[in-house]
Amino acid sequence: MAVRGRHWVAIWLLAFLAAAGVVVARTTAGLRLARALGEARVAQASLEGRRADLERRVRAAGSRTVLVPRAQRLGLRLPSDSEIVLLPAREARR
Repeated sequence: MAVRGRHWVAIWLLAFLAAAGVVVARTTAGLRLARALGEARVAQASLEGRRADLERRVRAAGSRTVLVPRAQRLGLRLPSDSEIVLLPAREARR
């Protein structure tokens, strides 16, 4: 059975439709991935802002202006200079 002209047209049409389907599928996947990436970037920015706020709150809570009144309410006192011992930090092992 010889392949006639209309058969070739049908084969080329099917090949074109298959290629077009692949292009549409890849484009759709790319758009979906881009949307997910955008959402991840927004979430990251939000989390970084939250982290900065928490770090600021920790620094504020650890300041002398906050700790000294709390220590005095608990009956604690400030140590004298001779009572303070500085311990050297260990170097990180490599």
